Amino acid sequence: MSKREALLRYNLIIRKLRNSPQSFEQLNQSLEMESDIQGYDFNISKRTFQRDLNDIRSIFNIDIQYDYSDRVYFINDENEPEMSDRILEAFDIFNSMNIKQRLSEFIHFESRKPKGTNSLYGLIHAIKNNYKISFIYQKFSDNKPSVRKVEPYGIKEFKNRWYVLCRDTKDNIIKNFALDRLTGLSISKEKFKIPAEFDIHTFFKDCFGVIIPENKNPRTVVLSFNPLQGKYIKSLPLHLSQEVIKDNKQEFRIRLKIFISHDFIMELLSLGNNVKVIEPPELIEKLKENYEKALENYS
Repeated sequence: MSKREALLRYNLIIRKLRNSPQSFEQLNQSLEMESDIQGYDFNISKRTFQRDLNDIRSIFNIDIQYDYSDRVYFINDENEPEMSDRILEAFDIFNSMNIKQRLSEFIHFESRKPKGTNSLYGLIHAIKNNYKISFIYQKFSDNKPSVRKVEPYGIKEFKNRWYVLCRDTKDNIIKNFALDRLTGLSISKEKFKIPAEFDIHTFFKDCFGVIIPENKNPRTVVLSFNPLQGKYIKSLPLHLSQEVIKDNKQEFRIRLKIFISHDFIMELLSLGNNVKVIEPPELIEKLKENYEKALENYS
């Protein structure tokens, strides 16, 4: 049995148990059906299944337990559900790409450049061990790349791009660097100390994207959508702070607490006439300015 086959089986077991608790017999029936669909042999004995539970706990940090009263297996209190979801998502994509040749007439993958994830392992190693790093970085606004020496604090994902959050030793400012524009990563043995009060989730709490305006506070933003667009905003919230304040047949209205950054303004502009800013006034003015400049391109 290949390692890949085992990983795909773990993925299937987790997904089945996330939907509902299952007995071993029910899981085995599902695995048998998936064997026919995917062309693998996912059938297992109860002894192999017990080993799978240990591997799932180790790889995904997901604890699968047995309910003796109902005689079913269930997932118990996942420690990092978001991380586990992303790992499972990666396996789904990997599996889909593997069967693409067999199902090429049904699957269309988006064409895109690499995200720079080849540097992820080294960056995470440096972050965990508090090692200073250096790399060559190419800003879109600069003609030539530059060498950066930084203290890495964490990793951030936004809009299908990965960023490393660092304190630039040149000016002591915390900055984001996109991994797809980063090359020549070098990890030194020189240590640094992350401030005790720093927490990456708190740092980005009021952000949309990766830009944090300097010397500014998050603002209360109220947005209005038509009911149809509201369904999309409800299913995929703009921000963690999103609060629904009106939801009827005429309007869907939300309130956010967020930095008014370039990233956020670009997101609102991408929604076109499907969104109306109710407050604050300065955000309304910024959108008006952008729309007026856009119209000038066609005058």
